[in-house]
Parts: sequence; C-alpha cells; structure tokens
Amino acid sequence: MPAKIPMSKRGRSGAWKVAYADFATALMALFIVLWMMNASTAVKKSVAGYFRDPRGFSSKNGSGPAGTGEGLRVNPQTAADLQNRIEQALRAMPDFGKIGQHVKLSVTGEGLRIDLMENDKGMFFVTGSAEPTPTGQGLLSVLATQIARMPNTIVVEGHTDALPYRNARPEKGYSNWELSTDRANAARRLLCAGGVPAERVVEVRGFASQKPIEANAPENSRNRRISIVVRLTNE
Repeated sequence: MPAKIPMSKRGRSGAWKVAYADFATALMALFIVLWMMNASTAVKKSVAGYFRDPRGFSSKNGSGPAGTGEGLRVNPQTAADLQNRIEQALRAMPDFGKIGQHVKLSVTGEGLRIDLMENDKGMFFVTGSAEPTPTGQGLLSVLATQIARMPNTIVVEGHTDALPYRNARPEKGYSNWELSTDRANAARRLLCAGGVPAERVVEVRGFASQKPIEANAPENSRNRRISIVVRLTNE
C-alpha cells in the first residue's frame, strides 16, 4: 500500500503553475484577438499572409532583408508616414543644416515626390556633370534605406536649368537632355546600391529644362534637380 503524502508536501506541488500558464496564454490570445479586430485591413492582410507563407511573404510585403519594413504599400496615409521618416533621417545627417533647404518632400497624385535641388556650386552633382558629389552620394544612400522598406515602384527624374551647354545643338553635342538623363541614371544606380531592388525602378526620365521648379527664373540653379517618386500604385 503506497504511503500517503503529507498535506504540507502536497501544498508545495507545481500544479498551480500549469494552471497559471494556461490562464496567461488565454489572456494573451484574447488581447491579440482584440487588437486584430481594431487593426486596419492592410495590417490584417499582412499578418494573415505571414502565417500562410512565413518564408516567402516578406519578399512581397517589402519588409526587406532585415524584416524592418511595415509590409504595407504606399497610399496617401503611408506616403505621409514615409515622408516623416525620411525627414527624421535627414535631420540626423551631420550636414543637414547645409542640405535641408535643398530637399523638398511632397505627396502628390502620383506619389511621394522627393526633389533634390542644386545650388550654384553643385551640391549633389558636380556642375555640368553626371558625377555625384560626396554629399549627393550620402543623401541618396539615406533615401535608399528608407525607400527600400516599401514595395512600391519608383520613378527617377533628371531636370536641368535653361542654361545651354556650350556648342550644343539639337542635332549634335552633349546637351541638357543628355545631362538630365545621365544624372537620373546615376541616382538610380546609387539607390540600387543602397538597397532598392533594381526591378522596383520602372522609369528613368530626363526632362532637360522643360519642367522648371522655378518657372519665373528658368536659369535658377534650383531647377537643376533629381526627383524621386515613390508611386502610390504600381500600374
């Protein structure tokens, strides 16, 4: 006949720990359900997609190799959020005081537009050349880190002022058309080197001086700019 366990020893058994763990797990599950009930449709799709395909879904939702992205496509609201993140990243740059007034971010009907406007001395590109300056390389690297977190397609534009190249003619010579396109391509390469997948860049546009940002001063150096557009749709 087995010996009886004294009440004092039975009181020190660990059965209560199992019951408490079950209670804590159920409570956590309740909190998750309540959170999901109030989450946006995009978040619900992202979470559901992860559980359906935890290995492959990150390539679709734009979380990136480190899984740091939100997994949400850019829409007018997330475009504003991306704008705020980029502005914060720019303020953290050591030379922000020098470049801040030459960077303009705006949400348009096409998407989040980022304009990098030159000064008279050539801030982001060597004057008259498609070679990026160290400042331009550093800025595009910061932008690439933020843009790479979103899965949306990207357009890169090059613009110049109205000052013509010496000896350039419509049928001959290196002109503002070549310069604007070459600078846009140089910016594209730096974005891809910074982590933006090459297939996400769907257009590289060169406009020469056709779309000045300072329309009343076509020779203003601010018209020389690179524009990066994170599109709202991928169409």
